[in-house]
Amino acid sequence: MSDIESIPYFEKPILFFEQGAFRKQLQKRNAIVVFKEAIAEVNEQFDLRFREGENIRRLIYDRATFIDCLLHYAWHLFQWSDGIALLAVGGYGRGELHPYSDIDILVLTENDELLNQGPQSNIESIQNFVTLLWDFGLAIGHSVRSIPQCIELAKDDITIATNLMECRTLAGSAKLQLLLQAHTSADKIWTAAEFFRAKYQEQYERHKKHNHTEYNLEPNIKNAPGGLRDIQTISWVAKRFFGVNNFKLLAGRGLFTDEEYNILLAGEEDLWKVRYALHMLAGRAEERLLFDYQKEIAKLLGYQDDDSKLAVESFMRWYYRTVLALREVNDVMLHYLDEVILQAGQHSEAKVINDRFQRVDNYIEVTHENVFRDSPSALLEIFVLLGLDRSLVGVRASTIRLIREHRHLINDDYRSDPDNQHLFLTLLRSPVGLVTQLRRMKRYGVLGLYLPEFGRVTGQMQHDLFHIYTVDAHTLLVIKFMRRFRQAGAEERFPIASHVMRRLPKQELLYIAGLYHDIAKGRGGDHSELGAVDAREFCERHGLSKRETNLIAWLVEKHLLMSTVSQKQDISDPDVIHNFALEVGDQTRLDYLYALTVADMNATNPDVWNSWRASLMRQLYIETKRALRRGLENPVDAQELIEETRHNALAKLEDKGISEEQAQSFWQDMDEEYFLRENHIDIAWQTEAILQHRQQDNEDEEPLILVSETTSHGYEGATQVFLRVKDQANIFAAAATAISQLGLNIVDARIYTDSSGYTIDTFYILDENGNSLGNDDSSTQKIEEALKEELALVGEYSDIIKRRTARELKYFAMPTRTSINTDFRSGHTVLEVTSPDRPGFLAIIAAAFSEFGIQIQNAKITTLGERVEDVFFISDANGQPLSDPKICEDLQATICRRLDRQVQKEAG
Repeated sequence: MSDIESIPYFEKPILFFEQGAFRKQLQKRNAIVVFKEAIAEVNEQFDLRFREGENIRRLIYDRATFIDCLLHYAWHLFQWSDGIALLAVGGYGRGELHPYSDIDILVLTENDELLNQGPQSNIESIQNFVTLLWDFGLAIGHSVRSIPQCIELAKDDITIATNLMECRTLAGSAKLQLLLQAHTSADKIWTAAEFFRAKYQEQYERHKKHNHTEYNLEPNIKNAPGGLRDIQTISWVAKRFFGVNNFKLLAGRGLFTDEEYNILLAGEEDLWKVRYALHMLAGRAEERLLFDYQKEIAKLLGYQDDDSKLAVESFMRWYYRTVLALREVNDVMLHYLDEVILQAGQHSEAKVINDRFQRVDNYIEVTHENVFRDSPSALLEIFVLLGLDRSLVGVRASTIRLIREHRHLINDDYRSDPDNQHLFLTLLRSPVGLVTQLRRMKRYGVLGLYLPEFGRVTGQMQHDLFHIYTVDAHTLLVIKFMRRFRQAGAEERFPIASHVMRRLPKQELLYIAGLYHDIAKGRGGDHSELGAVDAREFCERHGLSKRETNLIAWLVEKHLLMSTVSQKQDISDPDVIHNFALEVGDQTRLDYLYALTVADMNATNPDVWNSWRASLMRQLYIETKRALRRGLENPVDAQELIEETRHNALAKLEDKGISEEQAQSFWQDMDEEYFLRENHIDIAWQTEAILQHRQQDNEDEEPLILVSETTSHGYEGATQVFLRVKDQANIFAAAATAISQLGLNIVDARIYTDSSGYTIDTFYILDENGNSLGNDDSSTQKIEEALKEELALVGEYSDIIKRRTARELKYFAMPTRTSINTDFRSGHTVLEVTSPDRPGFLAIIAAAFSEFGIQIQNAKITTLGERVEDVFFISDANGQPLSDPKICEDLQATICRRLDRQVQKEAG
């Protein structure tokens, strides 16, 4: 290693780091220890400066300068020959460095032979140098290449070519960098046009991974639309085209207006603040703005709770509006660069569309710069024209800028103008690209001005783990799914929705309901009722008929009805179907509501719509359709349905050689509810299995456990677990615990007790991905073994439950909510539980039931993302509804207390 005194001082002044003291320490002590201490001390300084609100640019640049200094000294500890240099590349090459960003370096040689030359081998020096940096704890990304190697690799790899554009020399021969950049410039490799195409496609693929939205609830601040990478993409393409290495040198070249330049600089600084805080809190290079960090970052950036919003909601709304503005500028600038790079000298003659618009190369533009000033309605008309002509692929950059400059003209008078109202309704009837136009309108600031109520929910987050998009992003995704129902091939995934969509008399009425279904989120009160008021005002303002207005307002107010009934009520019960049909009223409303509900569920969270929920929705739709055809004055006769089910089950059993007398020996012990709720196929195979089980000598000791794919059309997509065992306390708790410990989810449960003293339970289960288990023998065996093992402990379960719940716990952010009431028709008490999901959820509730001596008759299990909304039909030990208010109160308190805690490790 070199003598410290022979190492030159780092030339750039660093006010926060004393080089002299650092050099003295290097002379006295182990280099690794000295470097580590310097890094830790300066990192602590940086974090303190950030918390005190220092300018973020200064912090980011200072951090890069500090690392420059460290690498300067580390490099000079070794011997190097001429013709070799250390370069910073990538973000570090731009002189930007966040707390845990990669420090990308390139050891560059003039030729391949130099690696083996020098006082000691350059290869040996490189190995020792890189090892030393790792020992410091620096996040180094390094490469060792000669100039010819860099040129060859850059020809084929756009990422390498991009990194080399922003390289700078840290140590060694500066001429190597100049030589390298001369041979990798746009006139040698990656012409401006080729570079633009590659970067544009790269951005498209990156945005695609984030569903082309800025508004994921846990956004990636670097790679999502409107993120830091979008700013860098503009910079890279512009630098390549204009031949400059500094973004500031692009001023005056027509690339951006002063306003756009200020948006870019301010937006970059805003995202840098968020990224710095994120790295600091996570202790790693975390780019996802996870829920875990959002609250703390909001606090760091000065946001506070107020009467209307939590600090985290205000912070995230600011964040979303920031990235939306950046996405808008990115859109304009890339359009401009496309025009000046790819289309330079290739424009065909403009074709007039009307007095206000013309088309050039399949892009629409204004005929003169005063179009929007002279005809403000053109601010909507342009999107109507785009929606009417599939061949128009976009808006020219100059016209986008004019839209932004004139959008202030959209005021109350503008919204009240019948011509503008007609244009907006025409847009909703667009044959192609409706969602694309609505997204453009939102991005250019037009949609939120024309519909101020939509503007108010732009960037409005829904702070839970169920809704993964903001209200505005979710709303447009709802309409996207509605449009998808119309497409060829949609029948496979959405058979009913596809059929329904094609026969809706006016599809635009559904789109209006979609626009308004969540419009009142965040106002307090019932957003469905408040949204219905807004929807009615929109309809009346736009001249819709009274019937159409009532339909849309009803859809908005009832948009949660169908999903709630399908998932929380027993849709095998004819009374449930009849009551739902009464609420709906007619087939047209049913069709509109079904399409809205399916679109809403799919647009909320990709995990919500699975084969299980699809089957529930399908059954509810089909049964309601039958009820409407039959006439609401002619409800299904329950006794008639029971007799029909018995008859069909007997026919199945006769094929198996089982007589009516044999079947009746089991059926006589069952309540009529069994035949009302189960289909004849399930009753037949369960009866056959029970009759066989009865012939065993150990019937009382050995439970009957059957696992199969469900045969019910209403419950397709789930695995059915059938259990028959001698009735005693804690059966449900034991079964729920066994299934939960296998990592499986119970989505429905039916519990019967026959008159001979047996409990007969059916559980519908899914795996952790929301799928059935299929005909997997190993899974079946595991379920059977787990149930037998747990059921063997039932007699001791009260003590086991107490032991299992004595654990260290932590609280969830969203508290558990419960409600309890009596369903006099069924004679059961109905308990509803809404809470964040967690391991052993059902087992915890079942344990509480056992402690209170409560029997469970039925359960509707609904998991929505990370939230559970379950309904339990329960009774006391005598099968009667709970009548003691104190017991009801204590039961709810116990469930809430236990579910508001996450089980960690057993004590000790």
